[in-house]
Amino acid sequence: MKTTQSKKLYQKALKLIPGGVNSPVRAFRSVGGTPIYFKSASGSKVKDVDGNTFTDYCMSWGPLILGHARKEVVKAVQDAASKGLSYGACHEAELEFAETILSAFKGFDRVRLTSSGTEAVMTALRVARGATNRDLVLKFEGGYHGHYDGMLVKAGSGLATQSIASSRGVPDAVAKTTLVAPLDDDQAVTILFDQYRTKIAAVIIEPLPANNGLLPQRLEFLKFLREVTQKYGALLIFDEVISGFRLQFGGYGQMLGIAPDLVTLGKIIGGGMPVGAVVGRAAEMDLLAPLGSIYQAGTLSGNPVSVAAGIKTLKLLKAESPYKKLDQLGKRFGEILESSGLHFGRAVSVGSLLWLYLDELEFPRRADRISQIAMERFKKIYGKLLEKGFYLPPSSYEVLFLSSAHTEKDIDSLANALVKELRQMKDKII
Repeated sequence: MKTTQSKKLYQKALKLIPGGVNSPVRAFRSVGGTPIYFKSASGSKVKDVDGNTFTDYCMSWGPLILGHARKEVVKAVQDAASKGLSYGACHEAELEFAETILSAFKGFDRVRLTSSGTEAVMTALRVARGATNRDLVLKFEGGYHGHYDGMLVKAGSGLATQSIASSRGVPDAVAKTTLVAPLDDDQAVTILFDQYRTKIAAVIIEPLPANNGLLPQRLEFLKFLREVTQKYGALLIFDEVISGFRLQFGGYGQMLGIAPDLVTLGKIIGGGMPVGAVVGRAAEMDLLAPLGSIYQAGTLSGNPVSVAAGIKTLKLLKAESPYKKLDQLGKRFGEILESSGLHFGRAVSVGSLLWLYLDELEFPRRADRISQIAMERFKKIYGKLLEKGFYLPPSSYEVLFLSSAHTEKDIDSLANALVKELRQMKDKII
């Protein structure tokens, strides 16, 4: 694998951009090596500046459920761009986009567009605080909800009542408005609600946590969160920036039969263009300005190019419904690993989301129980898979994303290559 041009560009980037990257995980620091500089992409393949071709299992971290450069989406973007890149004003396509999103979320009345998932979370939390007149928010260890100050916290010892910022630059006063509990722990949540009762504005959770490993939750735990928030008058926010439209035409919460108060969306609804959204009932959403006194704004919110990509992507998803195929591809990958006889060659799979978990231990449901051996094994094989033409997210904690552009051959090739590498390293890994 040639890397001359990527290395050259990275050295230049180090002098221009903090750490040489515009998002930290792209730096390859957890897996070693130099970031790959992409040049073009189509379907399930990407090409880099050195002429290498890879099968992509990162897919821009989730938005590209239809694959790279789907021709209908590209045409929709080109048509919209030819009429103006941005208006900073209302346009008719916003209405079609809103109607399309709401058609997939029965029981909700309103959607407010933003330019990113982080902005969507910021907005949802502000709505929750404004609707309840409370300050505290409960999140879960290992849960990532964008780089909003109040979400960049970790638990202290025991059940955190004084959250500690896990990023410099987050004021203590802000961090203290966020309570943190372990995932999959009813008792921890109960204790916090017993202590803070009418001070908690909302509980926020990915119903399918996929930002720190893939950690499918017990249905009973998610139902418990719905019950406890209703009991104490707090709102339940499902962060579906990753899972929204990923497993069905709608939200993962709907698949489970659980109705949160607010849902945050992003990634897939933009078809590869920057976008985010908050979906909710009129009672809460109409508290936003200009109707209410909860302020939220964005110059590029509802950008016509992003909206055009989103509309076309969602229409194609509804018409083609690739979810059964994607689920089968995910299962096929797991079956190949299982048939290898390597007890630690395993993956957690939910639909088109895969997470390599290279250990014999029980699949975890919370971040503090992730096997460090499994993470080390991933790091040791990452470069070898890259050399064989497979581009995976460059972090052992990140999930793999399948798209409708992936084929059975793509899945078989990665699974067999992984098995081969694990066999060769079996006695050397850990």
